[in-house]
Order: sequence, then C-alpha cells, then structure tokens
Amino acid sequence: MTPEVTGISPRAMRVNDASEYTSISVSTLNKLRLTGGGPTYVKIGKSVVYLISDLDAWLEAKRQKTTIDNN
Repeated sequence: MTPEVTGISPRAMRVNDASEYTSISVSTLNKLRLTGGGPTYVKIGKSVVYLISDLDAWLEAKRQKTTIDNN
C-alpha cells in the first residue's frame, strides 16, 4: 500500500502517512522529533512533513543482521 502524499510535494508525507509508511506509531514519531534519533523532518508553518528519501535513509541506517547489533 502506498500512502497518500501531501499536496506540498510528491516526495513528502504528513506524520500519519509517515507512520504508516515506516510502521512506527504517530506517537513514537512525535516523541522522536522531541528527543532526537528519528528521521529528519521538515517544518512548514505548523505542519510537519517527512521526505520519503529521508524516511528511507533513516530506515536503512536502522538495519541490523543480528540482535547483537542492537547497541
């Protein structure tokens, strides 16, 4: 399933769609924006959007081969 992209850019999506795209809850994405460690985001006025390329890069950086890599 492909999330609906925002009217802002065909490469960007709002938090709800980014949540669906990454399988990470909206509340976790919101918390990661406050504490750091989450995907890069763009703030436009009051809106937060994620570029698909940033989500993909962040997910790629989280890849692991074993549970030992979990440090």
